[in-house]
Amino acid sequence: QVHLVESGGGLVQAGGSLRLSCETSGGSFSTWTMAWFRQAPGKEREFVAGIRRSGGNTFNADSVKGRFAISRDNSKNTLYLQMNILKPEDTAVYYCAARNNFGVSYDTAQYAYWGQGTQVTVSS
Repeated sequence: QVHLVESGGGLVQAGGSLRLSCETSGGSFSTWTMAWFRQAPGKEREFVAGIRRSGGNTFNADSVKGRFAISRDNSKNTLYLQMNILKPEDTAVYYCAARNNFGVSYDTAQYAYWGQGTQVTVSS
């Protein structure tokens, strides 16, 4: 059974940094395309960043370009999201997701596996 477990969320002041982790088990992590999504209260879940199997290609939403960086360690079956220069509008529950197909998708329906989420709160 596949499990994705996020950690690293918390409360931080605007301008601060956090590093999220997503530990996976029960599947073939190195063959998955991985992504981070987030969902703020009253809003739809939105794409944040994605990374292909080898880690050589990454994709970021316009709202986080230059501030967030996605990475992965296939030897540890773990996905990361380094978040810098955090803003109050980054406040949301952050989810990691996995799909078996090659490309990064911005569509939540394209991801078969999801974690339970970790809360990130940025105070002004």
